[in-house]
Amino acid sequence: MRRNVSVLALLAVLMTLLIAGRPEHADAKADANPGPRDVIVHLFEWPWASIASECTNVLGPKGFGGVQVSPPQEHVVLPGSGYPWWQDYQPVSYQLVSRRGDRAAFANMVSTCHAAGVKIYVDAILNHMAGGASTGTGTAGSTYSHYAYPAVPYGNDDFHHCGRNGNDDIANWGDRWEIQNCELVDLSDLKTESSYVRGKLVAYLNDLIGLGVDGFRVDAAKHVPVADLQAIYGQLNGNPYIFQETIEGGAGEPSPSEYTGIGDVTEFRYGDVVGNAFRDGNLQNLQNVPGQMLLGSGDAVAFIDNHDTQRNGRAKLTYKDGTNYALAEAFMLAYPYGTPSVMSSFTFSNPEAGPPASSNGTTTAVSCGNGWACEHRTRTTANLVGFHNAAAGTSVTNWWSNGGNQIAFGRGAAAYAVFNRGGSLSRTFQTSLPAGTYCDVANGDVSGTTCSGTAYTVDASGQFTATVPANGMLALHVNARTSGGGSSCTTVAVTFAANATTVWGENVFVLGNRNELGNWNTSGGVALSSATYPVWRGTVNLPPNTSVEYKYVKKNGSAVTWEGGTNRVINTGSACSLTVNDSWR
Repeated sequence: MRRNVSVLALLAVLMTLLIAGRPEHADAKADANPGPRDVIVHLFEWPWASIASECTNVLGPKGFGGVQVSPPQEHVVLPGSGYPWWQDYQPVSYQLVSRRGDRAAFANMVSTCHAAGVKIYVDAILNHMAGGASTGTGTAGSTYSHYAYPAVPYGNDDFHHCGRNGNDDIANWGDRWEIQNCELVDLSDLKTESSYVRGKLVAYLNDLIGLGVDGFRVDAAKHVPVADLQAIYGQLNGNPYIFQETIEGGAGEPSPSEYTGIGDVTEFRYGDVVGNAFRDGNLQNLQNVPGQMLLGSGDAVAFIDNHDTQRNGRAKLTYKDGTNYALAEAFMLAYPYGTPSVMSSFTFSNPEAGPPASSNGTTTAVSCGNGWACEHRTRTTANLVGFHNAAAGTSVTNWWSNGGNQIAFGRGAAAYAVFNRGGSLSRTFQTSLPAGTYCDVANGDVSGTTCSGTAYTVDASGQFTATVPANGMLALHVNARTSGGGSSCTTVAVTFAANATTVWGENVFVLGNRNELGNWNTSGGVALSSATYPVWRGTVNLPPNTSVEYKYVKKNGSAVTWEGGTNRVINTGSACSLTVNDSWR
């Protein structure tokens, strides 16, 4: 029987960082965060081959940082139930065979996404195994019954039997003990305080890390005490990024804030606040989003909807709400709060329905518009990822509101956005952008210095005039400048291009002596993309006519390797852009 643990007694997991060749005055620490390209897209129940293709063709080029993938372990097969979505959340074993593909397909997806500069975060089920009184067979052919999973193996003593409610289900949601010791809708509740059970869970997660997985979204985390999760995380190889599903409840329930010391946490209030605002057309209170949240920005994963809230009625907006939903998703990417998580799902009318599948339940290849919603491909979402990346590290500036359904704001000197849930809006907007010509990426795409939509000229005082249609938006950022910027730019888009050979699992970053380059701290810096491997590329905005010191590092989990030699030095000059070509030394 699990005992209660005081939150005040919990200690953060300490990670050891391996460092070689540190530059002068460097201050290194463990890097358990998603990095500067942090936007996550949840490709809900997408097959592995389709995710691999999406990383190469869409996610990498658009700047997405990571993909949350559905649970990859062997799960139940429920042909009589029409293969519902939730069968994937009923594990039978930890073999990597699911209706989305086998181990080889999973490993290929991870390596393909890494080549595109996109990380993989697995939805990990640590709380339970499959439920139900009858026996069954899993997707890898393993047999099972309630409290007996011979392919692991788990037996009766590896589970909680709370004995309070006849069927062992949670009955009193105000009772912490029941929430963490009784069963969640008849699912066999793992005894996570057991060293044997922990060993099995750690082995599963480390197997995934060995295949290159970069982190985990921990399902149903509030049903597992913090101390148990901490003990499991502390045995993981490397330093994976962890974010935990902890739904905020009422009195007596574990609070999401209890889990922030061991990883990031899903902030369910975000979808309520931002979803309500765009649904109702009342945007003025979005100026202070953090003040309306339970969690601080550095601890939170923000989302408008997820696979559960889409189906249980909690989501204020989903893909079914069209433009209002798209605007809310774009706001999440434009406004600085938390790590953004974009939902990309399959369409449904029955909330139990599973993804498009063949007659045996195998998930079919994704074809957007044919049963797959593909919300992340909407221009106002896909192009706002670039806006989010360009504005990283900046705060809200130049806030404007009409007092109701129209707002506009900047992100320092990096970006500016307008959101309109009212009638047509025409005005001159004040920004902190450098003078130049900018593509409106909410309504057009940039190719080189050409914009397929409308471009706006920002004058020397940071102003531009535009008309934003009803229920529309506008978005400008410094990495989407077209012709006309000239030497009037007050920042320089510096592209670092480093020819660096890496081994599997390694990524290349540039660090330097400025805030934009992490101030030599390996928890920051600029992540470079491997899309043109062996040349790694990344762009950061730096002040003009400034001497900057920098070096390249390779990261592989918690291991950090600095290139040799003295610090490199450049002068940014006065042009709007600069490309620096280097080779690892």
